[in-house]
Amino acid sequence: MTVLHLADDGEAADLAAFLARLIHYDRGAAVRLQAAGTTLAVFGRPPSFEVLAVRAVRLAKPYENGLDDGLDTTVSAGELLESVDESAATLAVPAAVTGPPWAGVLPPRGGWQPVSGLPAPDALRGTVAAAVAEFRSRTEELAPGQRTRAALDRVGREIWSRTVGDTGLPVRAVHAAQSLGFLRPVPQAPRDEPSVLFSSGAWLRLRTPYGSVAVRRAGLGALDVSVR
Repeated sequence: MTVLHLADDGEAADLAAFLARLIHYDRGAAVRLQAAGTTLAVFGRPPSFEVLAVRAVRLAKPYENGLDDGLDTTVSAGELLESVDESAATLAVPAAVTGPPWAGVLPPRGGWQPVSGLPAPDALRGTVAAAVAEFRSRTEELAPGQRTRAALDRVGREIWSRTVGDTGLPVRAVHAAQSLGFLRPVPQAPRDEPSVLFSSGAWLRLRTPYGSVAVRRAGLGALDVSVR
């Protein structure tokens, strides 16, 4: 079994927290792992948000496993979480599983260009709070007989598909970033570290100090995808 040594116990704790949040939304969640050099990229897709979440984890030394200089596998998020040893800052890579369709469709590696117009982190958190409040208010106004799953989904799609300013980034991507802990304030910083928005082809990527959320403008099921 391959054992990865993380940069420190803080990296281990953050990875464990990320995996726990994914499992909260999907007990059977899978994650795709890609390790190269001193970085381990962990990809997951929380249901309902229609985004890919990416947590980059620093390794203590460049990845190597015999003659292999890279790691690319899909594993159970629950098994990976169980293998994380925060005190030792290590994790053991579980046996590979048959990945869900999204695991074969990842954002491109390069070609990312910055997109202007993204609000500050506190404003992004405010956008999510306002959207949640609107969803709650509008669904509570529905008569009991009208409060069906289809009606709730219709209201949710309308609210979460709105974009942030002129950026093209759907509000659901910002909601996902906050729900996964990517938009929390940076400790001991005089102000939040800026979040940055990038685009590459049909993809948009919201990058924060804690992780990234990537989304396709036309949805993950559309054509023009990067399959690796």
